[in-house]
Amino acid sequence: MQTGDGLTLARETRAERVLTNARLILAEEVVQGTIALHGDRIHAVDFGRSALPGAEDCEGDLLAPGLVELHTDNLEKHMMPRPQAHWPAVPAVMAHDSQIAAAGITTVFDALAVGTVANDGVRLQRLEEMVSAIEEARREGLLKVDHLLHLRCEISFPDLAADFAGLVDKPGVRLISVMDHTPGQRQFTKLEVYRSYYMGKFGMSAEEMERFIDDRRADQQRYAARHRRLVVEAAHARGLALASHDDATPEHVAEAVADGMTLAEFPTTIESAAASHQAGLAVMMGAPNLVRGGSHSGNVSAMDLARRGTLDAISSDYAPAALLPAAMMLAEEVETISLPQAIAAVTKAPALAAGLTDRGEIREGLRADLIRIRDAKHPILRGVWRGGERVA
Repeated sequence: MQTGDGLTLARETRAERVLTNARLILAEEVVQGTIALHGDRIHAVDFGRSALPGAEDCEGDLLAPGLVELHTDNLEKHMMPRPQAHWPAVPAVMAHDSQIAAAGITTVFDALAVGTVANDGVRLQRLEEMVSAIEEARREGLLKVDHLLHLRCEISFPDLAADFAGLVDKPGVRLISVMDHTPGQRQFTKLEVYRSYYMGKFGMSAEEMERFIDDRRADQQRYAARHRRLVVEAAHARGLALASHDDATPEHVAEAVADGMTLAEFPTTIESAAASHQAGLAVMMGAPNLVRGGSHSGNVSAMDLARRGTLDAISSDYAPAALLPAAMMLAEEVETISLPQAIAAVTKAPALAAGLTDRGEIREGLRADLIRIRDAKHPILRGVWRGGERVA
């Protein structure tokens, strides 16, 4: 960071683009300043206003790092926008990508379910197609943002081993999560919530629901331990980041720590979140939980965790547009969380949890992934840059 009046940047930079008269959200403070971009990197960061001809005037707007999203199943909605209305895969990926970019997300981990509790049309039938379409769109230069893959492994799923083996070495796989949606534990400790959720989703009768519960519990007994070991060992052998999903008890957290995980996705209780945070796992909660004021499954409130100091990262989950407003809510409503800390929860913290050290912060030498925000109660995105190129 230069300490002059911004003129040094104007005289000496070899930047291809200069963004000036902005409030820069740095790691620990917000400063009035200028950013110079060269290629796909941040070339220089300076206090003050640049006098360089052609510098883009940001009119006092905030400039923040591009958002990093570790867990969204948003692509599935575009693959089948209505029941049985299957959409062509590459156009679906492109539509998903545009929505992600419009939300200020410059790095997205497309979360693809490897296994599910029931055949719900997209997750099993079109899994390989989604992976191939992301690869094709990336190869053909059709994407606005950086797409990586997050394999969500349902360890009680009978065919997990075969499906996982065909995906784990695909290009872009950087994160693997271990999930277990067996009724009566983790996300669904309350069976009445489980019944309500899945009866509504699949249109089951009460009798069918009870058989479904019995089958899922039998699958867990038969497959879960073996599949968990397979997934964890494969991730470590390839140097992939690991996440634990829906931890509810200290025992769940101890298991995650023993397995070398770095991310605790959506812990369901205050106790499990606190234990994960204390153990050094990044605790990630859903932005919809923050924006809506609570969990749709009746689990712990993300805002409660933030006020307790045990929330580290935020994911948009099923609502990409919720990610930036959720971060701004943290800064506005939690006295102990500054704006730089709130923005870190949607940039630096998730990036580091996934092993990405080249993004997530405004700093010289890092990727030029940036968003321009008109500061308001409802933040308005006025520009998105991925690798120095404006994409929205």
